[in-house]
Amino acid sequence: MIDVHCHLEQPEFSEDRDEVIKRCRNELKAVVTCCAHPSDFEITIEMVRKYKGFVFASVGIHPEYVKDISGKEKDEFVERIKKNRKYIVAIGEVGLDFYWVKEAVWREKQKELFVEMIELSKELGKPLVVHARDAFDECLRILEKHGVENVLMHLFGARHLVKRIVENGYMISVGPIVLRSKNHKKIVRDVPLELITLETDSPWFGFGKRNEPVSIKNVAERVAEIKKLDFDAVWNQCGKNAAGFFGLKF
Repeated sequence: MIDVHCHLEQPEFSEDRDEVIKRCRNELKAVVTCCAHPSDFEITIEMVRKYKGFVFASVGIHPEYVKDISGKEKDEFVERIKKNRKYIVAIGEVGLDFYWVKEAVWREKQKELFVEMIELSKELGKPLVVHARDAFDECLRILEKHGVENVLMHLFGARHLVKRIVENGYMISVGPIVLRSKNHKKIVRDVPLELITLETDSPWFGFGKRNEPVSIKNVAERVAEIKKLDFDAVWNQCGKNAAGFFGLKF
């Protein structure tokens, strides 16, 4: 199994990151850690180098940071991504977040940044990991307009768009929220297993404590329950889906 979306570069892991990764190696095939801000890039790349073949990196600019990162910082980060492309398996998480960003002018800036990240993913030949919060319809419109094919919708929660997601052949990632959300349970029910990957978004979604990638088993158990399948069928297929999407070689 592969945790397709966690944040091991976050300060919550700064004191015991190596121990956390060791626990992960005992349980999982791989983890994809997501660097969503330029300040986290060095830690992310260092992990990929240190744990070659186990820790993989998705890198981009989270839409929430659109106000904080200057044009110069963004351009410099893009160049760093290009120079380190061999350490990166995807561009993301990128997209739109209208929950944290309310102002129309900044939402337009998010759209511009999203398109730039889409173009970067095409230039580098990397799949795209998409964050959409309170902006699923607009995100999907932009993806379709720009003809993006290799897409993973991170923590996808828009049930009314399931049909289009499936028709487009996009992957979705299911996280710990499925343990509590009826909406996400229905999405899991309606999306073919071949388009589902599993994530923890750790250190978040620990429901009162720090989350870790090993908790991906809880998510797999719930998906198996919802789909009325054996745990091993879900565990193996979702891992296969993830490896195929990111082009991981073991």
